[in-house]
Amino acid sequence: MSATKDHTLAAAGLILTYAMIIGFTDNYVKVIASEVGLWQFHFTRSCIAMILLGLLALAFGLRLRPVNMRAVLARSTLHGLTMVIYFGALAFLPVALVAAGLFTAPIFVLLISRFAYGHAIGPVRIIGVALGFLGVILVLGPEAMSGASLAALLPVIAGAMYAMGNIATREWCPNESAETLLAGFFLALGVIGVVGLAVLALWPIAVPLGTDGFLQRGAVWASGGFYFWTVVQAVGSLLGVGMMIRAYQLTEASRASVLEYIILPASAFWSYMLWGETLTPLAVFGMVLIVAAGAMIALRAKVQEA
Repeated sequence: MSATKDHTLAAAGLILTYAMIIGFTDNYVKVIASEVGLWQFHFTRSCIAMILLGLLALAFGLRLRPVNMRAVLARSTLHGLTMVIYFGALAFLPVALVAAGLFTAPIFVLLISRFAYGHAIGPVRIIGVALGFLGVILVLGPEAMSGASLAALLPVIAGAMYAMGNIATREWCPNESAETLLAGFFLALGVIGVVGLAVLALWPIAVPLGTDGFLQRGAVWASGGFYFWTVVQAVGSLLGVGMMIRAYQLTEASRASVLEYIILPASAFWSYMLWGETLTPLAVFGMVLIVAAGAMIALRAKVQEA
């Protein structure tokens, strides 16, 4: 067990704020995807985020240099590869199936925490994971569990890598600042974006129009609208992901990962507010289960900390 003091309620507040910020900004990815490709988006957003982070570091004396370079590099690589697999799977799998696979992460966090690090996992956390995952399935719909195949394992692999990256935040990088881990995250995505653009430049492929060509599209001349929403994405990601990183430093990953389920209700809230998209009663019930799972973890932690 890590000797780092646990602050689960503070972590829950940070993750809730993170979910509301990311839920808002991610709703505008469809606007970006209609014009520019994933790789150019990652590269551009990373450049903007690193410039903003550098200015903040100068203004407030933030520390960007890692304490443990190897640990930060390993964590950044895990999260970067997670994004590659996740978005890559979207090219040939239903969105619901991909999302359901990624949200297996809390299950992997629970297993890794128990068997790799010897953390005690009580029944409340086990029930919370199960309840939250059931809620995710209800929100995504029955199609999330259909079409199982070898390719369908890719999102589950992404979920496992995301879990390892989140565990690494507390176990490998407890002395790193949130801004250091943020810098590593965006640098990894920036490098991935460059590699993707280079591959598509050397071996161009047919690109469907609009959002369907998000993964296949190479570098294009973008409009001012793309840069505006990418700046919004960069700012939102700096704030939101920074809060998420700090949350994983404040509490055990097995707790924080269940609290992250709140992202789905937050995204649905913004989808309704921005685009008028509504949910089925089954999906609403799923969100109730998700919130209940997070509340169980947070309240149980409060009792243990008292």
